[in-house]
Amino acid sequence: MRRRWVAVVLGALLTGCSTGPSLENQSAVTAAPGDSHRLTIGSAGFTESDLLAQMYALLLNQAGYRTSLLTVANRELYEPALESGQIDVVPEYAATFADWLNAKTNGADATPVGSPDLAATMKALRRLATPRGLTVLDAGRAVDQNAFAVSAAYARQHDLKTLSDLGASGLKVRLAAGDECVQRPYCEPGLRKTYGIDITGVDPKGVGTTQAKRAVQSGQDQMVLTTTTDATLTDFGLVILTDDKHLQNADYVVPVVNRSRAGSEGVTKALDKLNDVLTTTDLASMNQQVDSWRRLAKDVARTYLEEKRLLK
Repeated sequence: MRRRWVAVVLGALLTGCSTGPSLENQSAVTAAPGDSHRLTIGSAGFTESDLLAQMYALLLNQAGYRTSLLTVANRELYEPALESGQIDVVPEYAATFADWLNAKTNGADATPVGSPDLAATMKALRRLATPRGLTVLDAGRAVDQNAFAVSAAYARQHDLKTLSDLGASGLKVRLAAGDECVQRPYCEPGLRKTYGIDITGVDPKGVGTTQAKRAVQSGQDQMVLTTTTDATLTDFGLVILTDDKHLQNADYVVPVVNRSRAGSEGVTKALDKLNDVLTTTDLASMNQQVDSWRRLAKDVARTYLEEKRLLK
């Protein structure tokens, strides 16, 4: 019954948020910033997103907000929920989110706006987010990127060090990733176009999940989509192939908020506290504590904030 109740509630949420505010209704999406004191923090369901969401919740709680957390597995579902105000805050990645909003606004064939240049990427991202009622807060120091890993044995057998090596090898590759990988320009389409990799199919096991990494470890799949802050790859005997043609942009962590509910100075000040302390290395370390040491994300997040003196 409990599982069924959760499914019904989540289904109702996602059904209700299938469309965001109309872009024609400019007055609604550019209204003055709101300050709801009950905020829903969204997570995309992988370890790092969970950790960031937990840190956001703890910082907002300390600032006087009451928060709840909701996991929604992919951007195609949680972004409309963010627009509609059913989710108020999510951790995002600047270049990836900019390109996603650009494709949503201007079509799948739109020229990408994300780049290794953070300033240019943030400018484009804010331009796309504002008409949708979203505010993109400042990026900090932490940056994450998609990465593709194979088993160390597979890499040795075929003399693979880079994604170019894999493309040149002509090997057929089944990729363990999120189901959205088949459409994302920096996933299957990019691997085909930039590197000539023969992707035979996407095994929808998620981004960097234990299930996905085990599929590559066992040989069921040949490659897994993970991130550069994944600290558990060696536990599964996996190695990252270098992105030698720079398919991936530098993705800085940025909080994105629903302007009408969480666009206040109070929310911004609370979340900005992470900017001066959180680094890519910190994220990798926290990921390892959750994924390898089996600590709870909430406990790891709290300990980190206390160590950095961001929580009283």
